[in-house]
Amino acid sequence: MISSRAALDKFMRSSTVRATASRFNNIVVRTKSTPVQGVQVEHGRGVWKTYGDLSNYKQGKYQIKTFNKISPIGLARFPEEDYDVRSGEAANAHAILLRSHKLQEEDVPKTVRAIARCGAGTNNIPVARMTELGIPVFNTPGANANAVKELVLCGMLLGSRKIVDGVNHMKELGAQGLARERVEKDKAKFGGQEIMGKTLAIIGLGHIGSMTARDAQALGMTVKGYDPGLTVQSALTLPKDLELVDSITAAVAGADYISINIPYIKGEGGTHGIIGKEVISHFSPNAVLLNFARGELVDSAAMKEFLDGGDGRYVSDFPDDLLWDHQNAIILPHLGASTEEAEDAAASMAADTIRTYLETGEIKNSVNFPDTSLDERPDTNVRFTVVNKNVPGALAKITEAFASEGLNILQQINHSRGEIAYNVLDIDTTKHEGVLEFKNVQEKITMVDGVISTRVIYGQPGQGYAKNIDGEYFI
Repeated sequence: MISSRAALDKFMRSSTVRATASRFNNIVVRTKSTPVQGVQVEHGRGVWKTYGDLSNYKQGKYQIKTFNKISPIGLARFPEEDYDVRSGEAANAHAILLRSHKLQEEDVPKTVRAIARCGAGTNNIPVARMTELGIPVFNTPGANANAVKELVLCGMLLGSRKIVDGVNHMKELGAQGLARERVEKDKAKFGGQEIMGKTLAIIGLGHIGSMTARDAQALGMTVKGYDPGLTVQSALTLPKDLELVDSITAAVAGADYISINIPYIKGEGGTHGIIGKEVISHFSPNAVLLNFARGELVDSAAMKEFLDGGDGRYVSDFPDDLLWDHQNAIILPHLGASTEEAEDAAASMAADTIRTYLETGEIKNSVNFPDTSLDERPDTNVRFTVVNKNVPGALAKITEAFASEGLNILQQINHSRGEIAYNVLDIDTTKHEGVLEFKNVQEKITMVDGVISTRVIYGQPGQGYAKNIDGEYFI
């Protein structure tokens, strides 16, 4: 973490790392691997009703279930020869792609290996339950950052120049046939201030916050920011002259504009109502608060008290039952990511993330599984992945199972995050003649106490997945 400007400067001087500004973190999808010859796995033991309608299953393809309207540009990232993308019936789905759909457990077939949301927030997905089921949930951080940043800049102007009031006034005059007569006389009612030379405080310096900081400085503003979890990646993209402070109150004190760009976290120690009476008491009397992050971050009653007592402004694209009609509040529809470009970027990023995980086992941008970077799998190797509860002894039992089958492990990676562990093992096939059978070893490992699911990745779409469901083997 980078905690101060001095620390950031020191890092920049000593590091050879260079940042490249980009629209979002690109997921590199490698060229499809050639299927490993002579490998045999079990697929579809038992009654087919477990998988849904047999006619619904296309062997040799990954099935992707979509909810909501997903950008065609994003869906085009799935090659037709390997992927069956469906918006309707998909009882054998291997992955789910969605935007705002409120996902329920019954929406998730037992065959699902991964879920990706085309956006940053995952409040509409039961992440904790998916973790218990061994399913990684992915998001697309930064994909909509430019769209939200532009709305933040727009919000500063809306909160400075009484533009909305002026538009409504001209409509009223037009209806009365008085627009031409009064257009010059009435402009004094809508005076405002310029943003050049003013101070912007940014709470949260991730993708959106750092982009807002750069553009605000380019517009002639003084920028200061607060982010206790500032990463090296984000720090490298910040303007050189940005002032880093050590608290929210230090950031908002003396600021003309305040932009909050932090996630909403429920519970003790979370961010619910973080912009409350104590923080607001440090606002300048005419400060403009810009909330394009989450409505619940702001204590509406405390904000109303602030707006009632001065000339401050509140601009947000989240509904607010208390402030929606306040004369000093501008409440917009939730427009943050509502651009074609943002939807295309988010869908493309989500599709690439799903492809990378399904085809290689690599994990990036998961909200519940550990990031796991992997080398490209040679065409002579089989990759075996294991999702298990993060408990002692599980890894030893996994490696013992391979040894008992005479399989040679070339590379082994074990990462964990909270209560979940993710293991990746690359298996050499060159020393085996004829058919290399994974049926026994996969069942043996899947049924190890604490193991949730396993996958055999060898270049054949849709095959090689097994789960331990309450002590029963599902494949």
